[in-house]
Amino acid sequence: MRRRKSLLPGVSLLLFLAACVPLHAQGVCDAGNGTLDPAQPKGTTPAEIIQKFSAREAAFKTARERYGYTLSVNVQTLDNYGRPDGQYEQTSEVTLNDVGKRVELTTFAPQSTLRRLALTQDDMDDIRRRLPFPLTPEELPKFTVTYVGHQQVDELQTYVFDVRPKQAKAANKLFDGRVWVDDGELAIVKTCGKPREDQSSNPTKRDYTDVSPVFVTYREQVDGHLWFPTYARADELLRFPSGFVHLREVVKYTNYKPLPHTN
Repeated sequence: MRRRKSLLPGVSLLLFLAACVPLHAQGVCDAGNGTLDPAQPKGTTPAEIIQKFSAREAAFKTARERYGYTLSVNVQTLDNYGRPDGQYEQTSEVTLNDVGKRVELTTFAPQSTLRRLALTQDDMDDIRRRLPFPLTPEELPKFTVTYVGHQQVDELQTYVFDVRPKQAKAANKLFDGRVWVDDGELAIVKTCGKPREDQSSNPTKRDYTDVSPVFVTYREQVDGHLWFPTYARADELLRFPSGFVHLREVVKYTNYKPLPHTN
């Protein structure tokens, strides 16, 4: 997200925040997770699991394009005491217009009070396209997918894979993180990572002016068999050339309903 900080924190606070940055990002990924068992899967192989869940992802991608839903976005910046000091909200409906074309109609959008950062088109593309992240067979060649173990997530037993872009270029805007696959249905039920690479205005100094936080995204069953994203969250201290901004973001995808026809 392209954000420009307007006030520079004191040196002691900067050092404290720098130590906390990875803790915030890791915390959203670990919530609800049990102990990770690194043993190899029984009765199958990681390659077979990848093949099967990517096929499910292709079906998920096709099916989701035939559904409408409610999209709710809430972005907050927090001050040094954890209190909100700016907020952006938007609610929209993904539906059909009068000529049968799938469209997004904004239903609620109060005036933004964000002052220490600004949202870009890339941020909204994260929400609409990259957080749902279908890891289809067509997408797999772009990534290195590594089996890391078996883990309980809330009430589900899952296989866990790390997913890394083979070419780490900001222009590719590819997911980099971890996915959890239900060990019965072989469907992705949770993802956590950066939806795209940070962009730097000065690579030699690592001054990042377009920063994407780590998002955790949960999926739930829709119509008894489709695992669609329903909730995504980020809570992170983002570092910019002028200092840190504490960002908290919640995205909800609700009220999934099949659309009668799409053009």
